[in-house]
Amino acid sequence: MNNIHTDTKVIIVGAGPAGAGVSFYLTKFGIPHIVIDKESFPRDKVCGDACSGKTALVINRANPEWMTEILAQATDFLPSWGITFVAPNGKPLDIPFSPYRKTDSKAPGFTVPRLFLDNFLFGKMASPHCTIYQKAKIDNILHSENKVTVTMNCNGDTHTITAPVIIGADGDKSIVRKQFLSDSTTPKTYAVGLRAYYEGVTNMHHDNFIELHFLPEMLPGYLWIFPLPHGQANVGVGILSEVIRNKKINLREQMLAAIKNNPQIAPRFANAKLVDKIQGWGLPLAMERQPMSGNNFILVGDAAALVDPFSGEGIGNALYSGMLAAMAIKEALPNNDFSAAFLKTNYDDVLYKRLGDELKISATLQRLCKYPWLFNFVVNKASKSESLRNTISCMFADVDLRDQLRKPSFYLKILFNK
Repeated sequence: MNNIHTDTKVIIVGAGPAGAGVSFYLTKFGIPHIVIDKESFPRDKVCGDACSGKTALVINRANPEWMTEILAQATDFLPSWGITFVAPNGKPLDIPFSPYRKTDSKAPGFTVPRLFLDNFLFGKMASPHCTIYQKAKIDNILHSENKVTVTMNCNGDTHTITAPVIIGADGDKSIVRKQFLSDSTTPKTYAVGLRAYYEGVTNMHHDNFIELHFLPEMLPGYLWIFPLPHGQANVGVGILSEVIRNKKINLREQMLAAIKNNPQIAPRFANAKLVDKIQGWGLPLAMERQPMSGNNFILVGDAAALVDPFSGEGIGNALYSGMLAAMAIKEALPNNDFSAAFLKTNYDDVLYKRLGDELKISATLQRLCKYPWLFNFVVNKASKSESLRNTISCMFADVDLRDQLRKPSFYLKILFNK
């Protein structure tokens, strides 16, 4: 056993999309960093497997060749052109991500199993500026004045790594968050998700729309069906933890009951086969603003509770927060200023300036899902009005338009067909 001491500029704990996002841009800026992950890649991560345009944006900015590579692998990355909302009354509403799609345009989003996506991103982290440790166990994180020291064990060797800043990219059970924030959990914002892989699900949309089914028994949660490559589908449910506790819901039983008994869903699963066990995970929803940095630390992705409260998307926000964290580090390094005040201004405030309105709107929409009559009303009207469908479609690309969903005047206009 060897005792190895290393100094670096940045320590990143976690090599998923959030950690990869930080690493990509640190490499782009020529900043040395060390990435520590407790697993060995390729490894699975329980998730819905849907990637929005935000995912594509961050990857493309890091290296346009990577998005070209993704788009060329249609057998592994399935392009998706929209979303289908199914109201509590069973009426579906197809909403393309872009209502004015051109024949030569590229799909705004895609679906891909996390086993494949994370391994793809992990492979792109390799660079002269990045040192990666897999199957590493962190024994201790020590925060002293202006630096962080991590002690870990990897391949029988003990490593002591020191840096002026540490990045918590280690998910909803983040050890970095627990170390640096006394309020390390966010129980009021947590939801629980279950994921299953099926093959043989029928009647999928020809443009690979992802589906959200707002079943009455699951509100304000929903059941999803996301098409995947190789004829598979990611099927799951997500519900607020407090709703599960209050109603004493067995989430697995409820999901299987919907698949078996729902008149619209069951026929599509008549010959479908479950190809993997049903797995669950926590969803740290961004229901309210929380601190995401402090003296010598930054939290990104699920560790920062950045899962979209309405759609449940976490991958795009994880990559995006990683990109912004790297930009903040670039600004901090010249004066070695990793104080709480500097990081709040250059990371927290910047992130909320760019994503805050979107997350607030999603939190409001999540709360509105408690009212099935309102959901049914909007879907019924939109199914009869092309202009309303196009308006809702544009809301996915324009946060200012999406904000209309929070205003009573929007529903009054629908009511009076204005």
